[in-house]
Amino acid sequence: MVRLLIVTDAWHPQVNGVVRSLERVGQHLSGRGYDVHYLTPDAFWTMPLPTYPEIRLSLATRAAVSEHIVRAAPDYIHIATEGPLGLAARHACLALDLTFSTSYHTRFPEYVAARLPVPLEWSYAYLRWFHEAAAVTMAPTPSAIDDLRMHGFSRLALWSRGVDTSRFAPGPKSCFAGLPGPHMLYVGRVAVEKNIEAFLQLDLPGTKIVVGDGPQREQLERNYSEAVFLGKKTGSDLTALYQSADVFVFPSRTDTFGNVLIEALACGVPVAAYPVMGPRDVLTDPASGALDEDLGRAVTRALGLSRLAAYKHSLNFTWDRAADQFAANLHPAAAPLRIVA
Repeated sequence: MVRLLIVTDAWHPQVNGVVRSLERVGQHLSGRGYDVHYLTPDAFWTMPLPTYPEIRLSLATRAAVSEHIVRAAPDYIHIATEGPLGLAARHACLALDLTFSTSYHTRFPEYVAARLPVPLEWSYAYLRWFHEAAAVTMAPTPSAIDDLRMHGFSRLALWSRGVDTSRFAPGPKSCFAGLPGPHMLYVGRVAVEKNIEAFLQLDLPGTKIVVGDGPQREQLERNYSEAVFLGKKTGSDLTALYQSADVFVFPSRTDTFGNVLIEALACGVPVAAYPVMGPRDVLTDPASGALDEDLGRAVTRALGLSRLAAYKHSLNFTWDRAADQFAANLHPAAAPLRIVA
């Protein structure tokens, strides 16, 4: 049996696209005969990330991570994140002369710049240094690959995402009774980099509904009392909220993909978004969503689109296809790394 070790700083109790993507690809590869192991902060002492207590930063030493890798004896190693655990695994693999792949999930430089006066190029310099040691760096969309190339990255490959259609599917409107329509829904982390205020500031009839939690929630609830904030939802509760929406609004300008986009589409909900990385790669069929620099205009157009067309477009995103891409990008850990730009 082929042994795959995935190293990730992002893990439960976090609820985000990185965790879901790593879990889903692991499940699909396990069904194909891979013996998938995860090295996560759960294996070490951790500390909470300031302003994000649900994110636990690993305090693992390089020696401890190296010991885990040697004990796992993997045929393939994938380092999924650039945090403390990923950094320790990178050093360990280089010391052990093991080849590994990496992935790029988050526009970390833009996220940092939204909070701190750190120049984008400083953050991109760290990311280039981190990923240049990998045999290949996987990115979720063609736009993300183009953007990384523009910032000096090489050896890039596509690893897209899928949607679980057994969980996310069209259904009846069972929520929002008594709230004036149309019902405009946002799902995701409630944080400054998600640009949620651009959604909440729209002067449109209906009700704006925010599902999710995060450091900006208290401030937004205070400033936009007319909006409905429901907190974090999962399972069938989340599915019912998607199914009950008339339009899904995705105001982020910094996401590399946006798993929530295809979850909404799978529930038959047209999407409104800016024409930026992520949405422009997902909403390639104009019948499924509207892209516009005027987000209000995008919402108005999306409200007139077919729910059936949105659902049909979601079927292009399967975890089987994503797992195929991921597996094809892996490099044997014991093979010498021959870097070809």
